[in-house]
Amino acid sequence: MTDEYLLKTATSDDVEGIRELYFAVAIVAGGLARTAAEISLDYVEQFVSKSVENGLIVIARDNNSGEVIGEIHAYAIGPKVFSHVLGELTIAVHPERQGIGIGKAIFTEFMRRVKEDRPDILRVELIARESNRKAIEFYKKLGFLIEGRFASRIQSVGGGFEDDIPMAWTRRPK
Repeated sequence: MTDEYLLKTATSDDVEGIRELYFAVAIVAGGLARTAAEISLDYVEQFVSKSVENGLIVIARDNNSGEVIGEIHAYAIGPKVFSHVLGELTIAVHPERQGIGIGKAIFTEFMRRVKEDRPDILRVELIARESNRKAIEFYKKLGFLIEGRFASRIQSVGGGFEDDIPMAWTRRPK
């Protein structure tokens, strides 16, 4: 927590604030893989519900306005054989609040909670577009490793295609 914002676990009561955040991020070219038109209430309700029930979700809420200014979530990806994995990780920080440490704070808190509160989670997966070198380097500092490359998987903002980079953090045996 800082004087400017509070980090907390999101609940279903936060869905509208998260939707507003995702819309603000999606209207910036390359902000999210989804476009603003794809940020529906149903989409947000689904990932919040999955994250609350079967994963982790952390938001940063502005202490003055109450606005959700950052969010990170991941959830169990399906069959029981993957019950030790959190996937579909997404992080979003309001465009007007980027570059001041909110993303680092929520991601660090997310990983702290995985390590300290979720011994059942042995792996966290994410995918970053290759042009997002700053994020890839940050994820490496958090212990994520590059596990491959999905060639020409994502359509670039300016046309053409770029690779997606799958990365994962794995709990090391003690």
